[in-house]
Formats: sequence, C-alpha cells, structure tokens
Amino acid sequence: MTNDSPENFDSTGDTAREVAKNAAYDREEFLSLVPHYYRGEVSTAGKFLDRLDLTVDWAIALVTAVLALAFESTDSSPYLLLIGMVAVSMFLIFDVRRYRMYDAVRARVRLIEENVYANAFDPAGAPVEEWREEIGDDLRKPMLKVSYREALSRRLQRVYYLLLFLLGVAWLFRITVFVPRETWRETASVPGVTGEIVVAAVGVYYFVLTLIMLWPQQREAKGEFHGEVSGEWKDTE
Repeated sequence: MTNDSPENFDSTGDTAREVAKNAAYDREEFLSLVPHYYRGEVSTAGKFLDRLDLTVDWAIALVTAVLALAFESTDSSPYLLLIGMVAVSMFLIFDVRRYRMYDAVRARVRLIEENVYANAFDPAGAPVEEWREEIGDDLRKPMLKVSYREALSRRLQRVYYLLLFLLGVAWLFRITVFVPRETWRETASVPGVTGEIVVAAVGVYYFVLTLIMLWPQQREAKGEFHGEVSGEWKDTE
C-alpha cells in the first residue's frame, strides 16, 4: 500500500487543504485557472439574468391580462387595476432581490475583465491594485454590492415604472371616462373605502414611486457600459 492510496489521504493536512495555494504564486498555474473561474462566473451571472427576464415577462403578462379584464365591459370591476398595481409591486420586490444577487456576481466578472483580460489585450496596467484580494475576500464572504434603494430605483427606471404608469393611466381613464353615467367617486370606490380615499392613496403611491426613481444618489452598481456616446472603433472611414 503506497502513501498515495485513498486510505492514507488526509484532507485536513496542509498539502491537501492548501491545494490551490501554489496557483497564487505560480503565474502559469494562475493564468490557467482564471479562464475556468471566469466562465463559471459568467454562467452564474447569465442564470441570474434569465431569472430577471422571467420576472419581467410575468409582470408584462400580468399587466396585459389585467388591462384586458378591466376594459372587457363597463360592468368590469375598476379595482382590478388596483389589484394589478399591487401584483406588479410584488414582482418588483422579487426583481430587486434578484437584481442585487445578479449585480454581486457581475461585479466579480467585471473585476476579472478589467484587470486580467483588458490588460492582456492592452497592457496599460490593472486599474484596481488589490483586485485579487477583493475577489478572494468576496468569494470567502459573498456580499451584495448595491443598496436596496438603488436597486429599487434602477429597476423602476428600467422596467417597472413604465408598467405601473400604464396601469395608473388606465385606472384614471377607467374611473373618469369609461363609465360616463357614474361619477369618479363612485367608480373609484372599493367595498368599504370611499373613492376619495382610494384616489388619495393611489396618488401618494405614485408620488413615492416617482421620488424613489428620480432621487439623486451615487451609483454603487458595477456598470458594464460607460457613457452613452458610441465608440469609434468600428468606424470604417
């Protein structure tokens, strides 16, 4: 029986426990390890992005269904649109959580791209001096990189404010014009709540949403693109 047999293997020993330690000091081993790690992180980021897209797809389907039901006839309940607002808000909450998890993985991907691959194509120097330490620490203790408020604001800007705005406009049309024989107070009311209170609550809700979306703050999310001006690298002239 040799020392390399499974019976003699000790996973708690220094050599086995620190099996990847040599890669940190050996340039060739480290560079051979990075592509595999990078592909894994990109795959994970892609899965989180698919989940974000799925949440948005469900929210759009919900808005479409609610609009169809609310305007099916004048006898349709106008507060179906209010239920739609609540449901889309729930999707927004789920989406924010998934976005923060996606951004946490994307941040590590961008560190690799900025400090390894960009430097391989153009050796201008790594922009983050301690990028290896940053990634190692984050792999040991993963942390979210963007605040809940910023994630909420960004998802509102990108997708959900437009959906909620569409529901809000449809609701206003539904309680004012769609049923001309009723006053807006009668149409806007729900069982047990007067129309005035409902309108005030909806107004406050949209005011808060707008405030969250537009309130200025320093960006924490790891951006993939810098600026909106197109580059000149594809210019054929």
